[in-house]
Amino acid sequence: MRTVTEHQQVVASLFGPPEPVIMPVTAALGWVLAADVVAPISLPGFDNSAMDGFAVRAADVAAATPAQPVHLRVDADIPAGRVDPPPLAPGTAHRIMTGAPMPAGADAVVPVELTTAVFSGAEPVEGTQVGITTAVPTGKHIRPAGSDIVAGQPALPAGTRIGAAQIGLLCGLGFSTVSVFRPMRVAVLSTGSELVAPGIPLRHGQIYESNGAMLTAAAIEAGAEARHVHFVPDDTTQFLHRLDEIAADADLILTSGGVSAGAFEVVKEALGMTGGVEFVKVAMQPGMPQGCGHYRGPAGRSVPIVTLPGNPVSSLVSFEVFIRDPLRAAMGLHLRRQRLRAQLTTALTSPAGKRQFQRAVFVRHPDGPAVTTVGPPASHHLSNLAHADALVDIPAETVSLAAGDLVDVVRLT
Repeated sequence: MRTVTEHQQVVASLFGPPEPVIMPVTAALGWVLAADVVAPISLPGFDNSAMDGFAVRAADVAAATPAQPVHLRVDADIPAGRVDPPPLAPGTAHRIMTGAPMPAGADAVVPVELTTAVFSGAEPVEGTQVGITTAVPTGKHIRPAGSDIVAGQPALPAGTRIGAAQIGLLCGLGFSTVSVFRPMRVAVLSTGSELVAPGIPLRHGQIYESNGAMLTAAAIEAGAEARHVHFVPDDTTQFLHRLDEIAADADLILTSGGVSAGAFEVVKEALGMTGGVEFVKVAMQPGMPQGCGHYRGPAGRSVPIVTLPGNPVSSLVSFEVFIRDPLRAAMGLHLRRQRLRAQLTTALTSPAGKRQFQRAVFVRHPDGPAVTTVGPPASHHLSNLAHADALVDIPAETVSLAAGDLVDVVRLT
């Protein structure tokens, strides 16, 4: 049998390097920068007020106290957005709003709370008096030009995943578009004549289809653009027809089911006729039957395809072990699941020669990280998987572990 590491390498080889594209900044949420971003302008672009108040010369109000305010004539109003603020003459003040440009000659702002000002925004201010009740030092309540970032400085490095804050910075620097790595388009196809869509009454022998929605969600969580293609029955003609439909606009096809050694293994039968896909046994539990390769669509386009086992736990664990990391790398996303050493609180056994991935949950422990296993290792226990937040990675040569042993753990959340 192929080892887990060997199959990881084979699956990873199906993926090419990330593909850069130009996107509107406002549409790039969750995508990854393909190139360094350098600030084309400084932020702020000009000295501006950090407070609603009055622009003054600090020397003019140095003697101000609540008992003896300094009175200054107000010569101008400077709201945010004014592009032509008049210079400030000695012995005068300009009423100024937060974010408004500082007038030439002013070197401080007195907050309105430290004045005797009572006029509203609708009233003219020219020629009126304002009482300054507190002295302010030079530079007080001023946001200097370039105090956030200076033109020519690095703003964001390549590889940064774009979130709300990054969109804010890019837009603040004046970028309307940005170079990002394109998300992978993943098509997920389940097979099985026993499958029924949720919401439809079951007949004896039928089960609700869950793998498609589950794998689609896993691909989306990994950062891809994924769509769930309606499952097909165990019929090779219908299966190949559906593959032809989705191959034109998919970067990766995921299938679940139909890859074991029994009869009616439609995926194995159909792709075995077309060539380009290798089916193997991997020394792991769950998830021994695996397949991967390329599917050539009707237009001659070769699409990577990974065929996963049909049992739901096997299917999702296989996605975690083989697909998630190379899928993310193909989109410029290199942050992997956290791996750590943790203490095992329950004894367990593992089959000889197989690397086991046992579901577990983190628990409080005085000696540090600890996990306890959830349910049996069987690959159909979907409810146990839903409660797990970790996978215990047990080496193939380990057949038993005792409570208190340290184990390798993959954090799933």
